[in-house]
Amino acid sequence: MEIHHIRNVAIIAHVDHGKTTLVDQLLYQSGMFRSADLDKLAGGQHNLVMDSDPLERERGITILSKNCAVNYTTPEGEEFKINIVDTPGHADFGGEVERVMKMADGVILIVDSFEGPMPQTRFVLGKALENGLKPIVVINKADRPDARCDDVADEVFELLIQLGADDETLDFPIVYASAKEGWARAELSSGNDNMKPVFDAVIQNVPAPVCDPKTPLQMLVTTLDYSEYVGKIAVGRVFAGRIAKAQKVTVIDKEGRHTLQKIVDLYEFEGLGKRPVDWIDCGDICAAAGLEPVDIGNTIACPDKPSPLPLISVDEPTMTMTFRVNDGPLAGKDGKYVTGRQIWARLQKELQTNVALRVEPGPTGEQFKVSGRGLMHLGILLENMRREGYEVCVGKPEVIFKEFDGVLQEPLEILSIDCPMDCQNSVMSLLGDRRAEMQDLTTKSGADNFVHIEFLIPSRGLFGLHARLLNATQGRAVVHHRFERYGPMRGSIPQRQAGVMIATDPGQVTPYSLDNLFDRGFFFVSPGDIVYEGQVVGEHCKDKDIPVNPVRQKALSNVRASGKDDSAKVKPARKMSLEATLEYIQDDELVEITPNFVRMRKVYLKEADRRRADRKKQTEK
Repeated sequence: MEIHHIRNVAIIAHVDHGKTTLVDQLLYQSGMFRSADLDKLAGGQHNLVMDSDPLERERGITILSKNCAVNYTTPEGEEFKINIVDTPGHADFGGEVERVMKMADGVILIVDSFEGPMPQTRFVLGKALENGLKPIVVINKADRPDARCDDVADEVFELLIQLGADDETLDFPIVYASAKEGWARAELSSGNDNMKPVFDAVIQNVPAPVCDPKTPLQMLVTTLDYSEYVGKIAVGRVFAGRIAKAQKVTVIDKEGRHTLQKIVDLYEFEGLGKRPVDWIDCGDICAAAGLEPVDIGNTIACPDKPSPLPLISVDEPTMTMTFRVNDGPLAGKDGKYVTGRQIWARLQKELQTNVALRVEPGPTGEQFKVSGRGLMHLGILLENMRREGYEVCVGKPEVIFKEFDGVLQEPLEILSIDCPMDCQNSVMSLLGDRRAEMQDLTTKSGADNFVHIEFLIPSRGLFGLHARLLNATQGRAVVHHRFERYGPMRGSIPQRQAGVMIATDPGQVTPYSLDNLFDRGFFFVSPGDIVYEGQVVGEHCKDKDIPVNPVRQKALSNVRASGKDDSAKVKPARKMSLEATLEYIQDDELVEITPNFVRMRKVYLKEADRRRADRKKQTEK
């Protein structure tokens, strides 16, 4: 039986191709809201409504999958409910894409009119095809002066062929749009000035849910929300039967255990929010409150004939990092949660909603191994923890090796670089040292002075690469990467070439001391900052670590040279982001993360301990 008035569609795209901007325009032009009401909810770098998380607004990217519902009436007067699922565009948040793809019956694939399909485009489109979803292709930013819409459409066609799409999928509809300007067109020259063609494409091309409301209930939980009043709220799609308020249900977990529970409240999605209802038919997306325990991937079933739905398959993590209790001299002075028990409890809470994350106990009770999809995936977790008041130290990220048929293998990634032609040699030289193999080199039509290069590179080779690429191309390179597969171990990869300056004394940094160290390199600290022994305060201009005293005071005397103090030379501190510090550190260093500070330090703070550890390492070799 077809539930004709419902359409479930996911929006997928590469990062920064305008996916969330398009969803915002659909909300504005749906007729469900006053524009002034949506304007109050908008914010962040791009003034978007759907990017509601503070980190999303600061960074200008989508991190969490979200869903909303739009009511649309056709010119013939037929009413439809369109459930829209907005997904992240960055490869590190692929787990968010995988867990919500089951909720959709079709996808809108958004592609930049100049850049065309990018690494994440291949990833999200591949996941859609695995779930049997057919795409509607929206070529966005069609108003760009360098747009090449016809070539991009051909590139999408070629990508679908590479992914093994069938003939019906290859006959995809195309909509040309400028989400920023608020228009979409079935033909680029039509002159339409609204988003109606996108709504029409969804109604005509996304199949209606097919299910029978009289069959036993089956609902798959794909997202967890939380309320202080009712506790966990399970969000998912009803695949069979009907779910009702106050109904008794059986929750089937991933291990097959059954628990008899009761639906306390039931909500359907309406616009950007939820409204309470008495029942939801199959094919729709809803939220059920009052279930405990419940987790992502669980099935909410009829207690008389409980039957589980297939589990959500999520790709395994490729990178791991050791979280440990902050044992530095300034521990506990900035954060509220500093103990191993508190950190462990926070990580367990994260596991409930972050399906791509893995957490294991470390070698000691104060250390934990946390594994994820990439550096940004783990960096966002750390950023959220510090904002919640946690203090933690983390070690250098490491890739996860696997053994296949007795051969040790490592994760390999596709690295995509768009750069000016005059920077091509610098890029090739830099990537050659990192065991990268060039897969493709093309010049995009309409951009003859830019080249597009793709490499197959070990994940190890990406650490510290982004900053060096930007330096080599004077900031003109556009870099993206995504996990491709596991392959045989490659050779060694160059580590950080420069040494660091290590503080020998605790106290407040003085301009006098930084002036004396002016020619030794650049600094991560500024005058007035508090430092401690063993903290990394700068990068040495040579390849070895040196101890320095950044807190030295000028000796008091009666002799003063006129203007001498005014001529002190202090280089501006290099302020590094959290992800940049994680890429920067070596095996013998840690990043200390607190609510207000991100510091780098040595594992062993005292110089005598570091020498002892070095001698022990040499002896073991």
